Amino acid sequence: MSAKVAVVTGSNKGIGLAIVRALCKQFQGDVYLTARDVGRGQAAVESLASEGLKAIFHQLDINNLNSITTAAAFFKEKYGGVDILIHNAGIAFKVADTTPLAVQAELTLETNFFAARDVLTHFLPLIKRGGRVVNISSFVGPRTLNKCSPELQQRFRSEDITEDELVALMQRFVEKAKKGEHKQDGWPETPYGVSKLGLTTLSMILARRLSKERPNDGILLNACCPGWVRTDMAGEAAEKSPDEGAVTPVYLALLPPKITKPHGKFVSDKEVQPW
Repeated sequence: MSAKVAVVTGSNKGIGLAIVRALCKQFQGDVYLTARDVGRGQAAVESLASEGLKAIFHQLDINNLNSITTAAAFFKEKYGGVDILIHNAGIAFKVADTTPLAVQAELTLETNFFAARDVLTHFLPLIKRGGRVVNISSFVGPRTLNKCSPELQQRFRSEDITEDELVALMQRFVEKAKKGEHKQDGWPETPYGVSKLGLTTLSMILARRLSKERPNDGILLNACCPGWVRTDMAGEAAEKSPDEGAVTPVYLALLPPKITKPHGKFVSDKEVQPW
């Protein structure tokens, strides 16, 4: 079989690029930098080459199902699957953005939850034995969870919540936000927070499914918070550099063989966090 392979979504800049940089230095295998925009992706690969690092570009637009299936087919054909998947792609509206909440809710969840789910749906079957899956979430997720109604908190923390139920809850938030009824329905006023709450919960559901359906394959799947990182998304005031933000995702991606945990957890600063 071909070389080992790592794939990082949304990695032409910011935390994603820093993750690719770290993997180029630490991972024994091919590292793929993916981006929606071919020009930006190739420019990022060239910037790494100027540092003496070799990444390979592959186009991947997570909001385009055809792009996801094309990429998945490529990695299956060339490598027989994927050893490391780090799902980093995501969006956030600035705090001062005046875009109506209904629009923010639809666009943010479309990318940060529904498109992320599409990526995981098509790539999880490709994860090889001993593989690692890391979803870049945020500390805003648990903070948002704690602001939800007791009924919603109970469902999100439940061990028996299904993927279908989670999808319905995320759709429910968007619909209620469009009508201006989200607060009465038990949701806080943060589409980004809800999207990351959804992604972390999805990670836990998928980890449980992997344990049940592929118990002997040693795959570990976790969600993590990189921290508050200086990027276009978070701004210049943030405390961590992108390379510092990459530390926890890369730590989870390179957990040694035979390790059985963390799995299905939310991790920050290399430590499992309460949910």
